[in-house]
Amino acid sequence: MDPLVPRYGAGSLADVVPSLLAGLGVPGMVDVLGLDCASRVCLLLVDGLGWHLLDEHRADAPFLAALAADSTPITAGFPATTATSIAALGTGLPAGEHGLVGYTFAAGDELLNALRWHRHGVAEQVDLRSVLVPEQVQPHPTAFERATDAGVAVRLVVPQEQEGSGLSRAVLRGGRFRGVYALGDLLSRTLDALRERDRVCCYTYHADLDSIGHLYGPGTDPWRRQLAFVDHLAAAIAENLPRGGTLAVTADHGMVTVTDPDRVDFDTHDTLRDGVRLLGGEARVRHVYTAPGALADVRATWTETLGDRAWIATRDEAIAAGWFGPRVAGHVRPRIGDLVVAGRGSLAVVRTVAEPGVSGFTGHHGSLTAEEQLVPLLVTTNTG
Repeated sequence: MDPLVPRYGAGSLADVVPSLLAGLGVPGMVDVLGLDCASRVCLLLVDGLGWHLLDEHRADAPFLAALAADSTPITAGFPATTATSIAALGTGLPAGEHGLVGYTFAAGDELLNALRWHRHGVAEQVDLRSVLVPEQVQPHPTAFERATDAGVAVRLVVPQEQEGSGLSRAVLRGGRFRGVYALGDLLSRTLDALRERDRVCCYTYHADLDSIGHLYGPGTDPWRRQLAFVDHLAAAIAENLPRGGTLAVTADHGMVTVTDPDRVDFDTHDTLRDGVRLLGGEARVRHVYTAPGALADVRATWTETLGDRAWIATRDEAIAAGWFGPRVAGHVRPRIGDLVVAGRGSLAVVRTVAEPGVSGFTGHHGSLTAEEQLVPLLVTTNTG
């Protein structure tokens, strides 16, 4: 099985917002996905809704399944994880350019948790926004800033706690926050936003399907019941679109189920730790930062230990293969591990000491399998 390298420039999350904004007349945006959208657009991001999972459980989501019947999936981008994917949506750039190369990665002397913008792997919560300034970690103008400059009303209907967060400052700046707490106000604020102006781009984010998948596993009864709620949400937005309004539904990644035999614990595996100065990423894709001169030995050890359960590439090999996009900026290169280890099948390299909570998750994501990479892009427009 070969890795599924994302289709950057022709069918990835980084192409979605530029394609939508092209329909709103934003200069420099190109509709490479052929979405042909109108002047009022809602982009609904359902965290964790993989294409394969939607297809397998289409009976639980009849509205979304009907839209999927006439569409083809796109790819999330690498790593297939929330911080990286939201960055791709918000900037219109792959990870090699926006620079958020994983859930956690080395940024200078810090191991940054990009989702929380905290120091990773320590017991106390250390806010790094003053040390790793979000607007400097990701310096490119966002797609939302460009849209706002072009006169589009950009609204962000997201959980209230995300306002002012490091990730929001890095990749969602330019939009006006409409913080929400539950499904009811998420729907209400989304519909209000679509009626604010003649040209509107509303980004709406829903996280609970991903949370349920991590805890119980994708496809379980709790997950399927949450999927039904998501389906009702999407249908309600579609039914209440203003005339000429468009709803586009996508996801940041899929998910695979990991059982105990699939887990390899870095924190208790002495040979895997030899020569490793820092470990980033997450269970399904690891950035392995090696001690000086240790790269070859570390690669040999990880290859012997994991065998054909992982794709293992050096930084240069991963970049040459296009995992992080067609271009990788000079300042982004050191954030990528000396080795990049991406799980095949259902392998998870966990850290039971440094990451006790997430190590016990049943559902994981991040790698280059079709289950994690393929996500829906479902579009419907009120032409009445």
